[in-house]
Amino acid sequence: MWCPNRVPRWRRRRAGERAACHERKKRIPHCTNVSHIVGCVSETSVSAPKGAQTLLNGLGLVRWVQRGVADLPGLQRASGLPRSTVHRLVQALRSEGYLRDAPSGLALGPTLIELGFASLHANPLSSVAAPHLQRLADEVLDTVHLAVRDLGSVLYLAKIPGQRGAEMRSRVGLRMPLTRTGIGKALLLQAGPERWAELWREESPADATAASPAARVAGDDAQGDFVARMEHYRRGGYSYDMEENEPGIRCVAAPVLDALGGVAGAISVSATAPYMPADRMRALVPVVQAVAADIAADMGYRGKV
Repeated sequence: MWCPNRVPRWRRRRAGERAACHERKKRIPHCTNVSHIVGCVSETSVSAPKGAQTLLNGLGLVRWVQRGVADLPGLQRASGLPRSTVHRLVQALRSEGYLRDAPSGLALGPTLIELGFASLHANPLSSVAAPHLQRLADEVLDTVHLAVRDLGSVLYLAKIPGQRGAEMRSRVGLRMPLTRTGIGKALLLQAGPERWAELWREESPADATAASPAARVAGDDAQGDFVARMEHYRRGGYSYDMEENEPGIRCVAAPVLDALGGVAGAISVSATAPYMPADRMRALVPVVQAVAADIAADMGYRGKV
């Protein structure tokens, strides 16, 4: 029976969504770290210019899909956004190619691949380093990487697979911890002891059994041991990964300096442990450093490496 005082269903739903949004904003603190905006936009309320919040919400959904959330209910739970908002944003992201439908659900779309390659080729380090990396890979026969420090992690820009040994999990576009990878340590050589210790604490696993072999051996003084090793690496201008990031994989890395003498990136040679005994790792240090110096020279660095 029709009632003149009855509130239409759509209006009740819209009011409920506004109330839920208001409650969520009260419950979750604002994110003030600009580098975290995309990653946490769906979990926090970000002060943004009018219209920008919709963009940030959409980018947040893309990030959740990248993390493995593959359906609308999952995106709604992960992001905390109203169902209608999630549905509208996903439709728009689909139409522009940022998301696509895959057999397993939502997946990243071809537009992101296009933009990713454009970004990669726009970075002068990648194009300048390419011939040097190939020469190094041909000489050592092992996997060669190029990476930069980005948003608090290692970001791989290039990988040339080795011609022997097992394939490793690294790939272009993948992010890895700074303190547990040889190439990450090379990127940190100019950071200093206090920053090394801070990053080590941030990236150390809460479960001691998941710590790297070096950290387990060092025990309670693992942080001090890491800082001491970093100081040793800084003096030598290189760094090692002694199976700290991936079991059975070792690497030798060196920083690439820019025209002003700052660390623009780093390169590494990686292989399985049988191909990386201690004497070979020592022998690879000047080889990797020489290639890093050649890249730095092409990037405009004129000082002493």
